[in-house]
Amino acid sequence: MEIKKSEVLITISDKASFVRKILAFTGPGLLVAVGYMDPGNWATDLQGGAKFGYTLLFIILLSNLFAIVLQHLALKLGIVTQYDLAQACKAYFNRPTSFFLWILAEIAIAATDLAEIVGTAIALNLLFGLPLLWGVAITVLDVLVLLVLENKNSRILESIIGCFILIIVACFVTELFLSKPIFTEIAKGLLPHAIIFTNKEALLIAVGIIGATVMPHNLYLHSHIAKKRQVIDTPDTKQATIHLATIDSTVSLLIAFFINASILILAASSFHTTGHQGVAKIEEAYTLLIPLLGGTAATLFAIALLASGQNSTITGTLAGQIVMEGFLNIRLKPWIRRIITRLIAIVPAVLILTLYGQDKTDLMLVGSQIILSLQLPFAIIPLVYITSKKSIMGKYVNSTTLTAIAWVITSIILCFDFLAIYFLIQG
Repeated sequence: MEIKKSEVLITISDKASFVRKILAFTGPGLLVAVGYMDPGNWATDLQGGAKFGYTLLFIILLSNLFAIVLQHLALKLGIVTQYDLAQACKAYFNRPTSFFLWILAEIAIAATDLAEIVGTAIALNLLFGLPLLWGVAITVLDVLVLLVLENKNSRILESIIGCFILIIVACFVTELFLSKPIFTEIAKGLLPHAIIFTNKEALLIAVGIIGATVMPHNLYLHSHIAKKRQVIDTPDTKQATIHLATIDSTVSLLIAFFINASILILAASSFHTTGHQGVAKIEEAYTLLIPLLGGTAATLFAIALLASGQNSTITGTLAGQIVMEGFLNIRLKPWIRRIITRLIAIVPAVLILTLYGQDKTDLMLVGSQIILSLQLPFAIIPLVYITSKKSIMGKYVNSTTLTAIAWVITSIILCFDFLAIYFLIQG
């Protein structure tokens, strides 16, 4: 399939300097990376660090490596076929399979949005004392903000997201400086530990981390937005575009790895080593940071959470629109689609907060990430299958080595999921 000129927003000559080419391609990776540092990540990383110290750093590292490979496949799919993952599933699978995958994708997006809504509401509560239900209601305004941004140049949206990421990074650099982590323990935590597979609670948190890191909706999103840039003046436009897009994606995901690792390290150094291993909620972490590290650290923590929630809600809603249009070929007006996506997540959030109060926010956040992890194979398997078909990808088909790595990643995620389901059934 030839590249449609209407899909390309930015072109760069292959004769341009490397720096200019990198700057031209910077953006899609950041849009994808924000999904890897959303409030769901905060909940699982905080619990993992507080309960098990630095041990689960290995899972964050492993998940990030998985993400780098899978996002490469997603962007390659979009660039080569000019289909995003949803459109490709509709084109290459039968109707019942495609419909089934669409339902699961919608569930995953709703779970993602639930975490973003709850995280934003918690941040507003911590910073301004706003009741959680009011905070949830305010998140509807995110839809209106997104509509305004989308009507502007896409570079504006990418720049705003980039600024939010800089805020989060700056906050956590400061947090790590104040918490004084043990670097030898960090190094040990990056290695696998048997407790991850023998302790039920550690395994469930590990599954949550994987679900919060390698998010299904990001595969749909990246395969779509990768089509927006193109290298010209080169004999192999697609290969040059894939190369630069992969650099953008990998660097952005390394930033996400730093932030996720920082959350767990902060919890390990501030809570696990001080006798507060039971910290399970973001609100508890904020409250404990005040006496442990000071009010500045707690405020920075809440500001970073708010920036994280706002960033993630933008990309999650964009992914929702891509999934519906790709699978069903239904082009709803953007504001209608976004309100539908947001309401699907707001309803369970309001019900749980009304019935149980804010005591169950941690269960909503961690539970949403476990749901994402269980949904993940249904996005990964079609992606790996399609990009491994020479009849579809031509000379850009996955190499034998890359295909093997991708299937190994899929198998590992499935093993984690099966173990989690088994432990949940066992209580």
